[in-house]
Amino acid sequence: MAKRGGFPGGMPGNMGNLMKQAQKMQKQMEEANKELEEKEITASAGGGAVSVTVTGKKTVTKVKLSEEVVDPDDVEMLEDLIMAATNEALRQAEELSNSSMSKIAGGLGGLGGGFPF
Repeated sequence: MAKRGGFPGGMPGNMGNLMKQAQKMQKQMEEANKELEEKEITASAGGGAVSVTVTGKKTVTKVKLSEEVVDPDDVEMLEDLIMAATNEALRQAEELSNSSMSKIAGGLGGLGGGFPF
């Protein structure tokens, strides 16, 4: 006769392991976020005439301009170079963040094939 209610045999132990694994992943994510805050990514445009530095958390921390790129008659070019360097630095920061998080999320594979949502 089949049992009614409760967990099928052995489930409480599996639930405990699942909770431990979730707590471990949470701690790893917190550590990865802290590391991302401390990392800096620098990208440049215009052959190095404009450099922008961002953190792994996508905060601009520094903009450096070469003197030769500062032309009062061509402000539009300078704006484009700053935008290009900033976008590239942010793209690299996003890539770093995704890479860091995917290493942690790789541990989800052992939890039964992922989540249904």
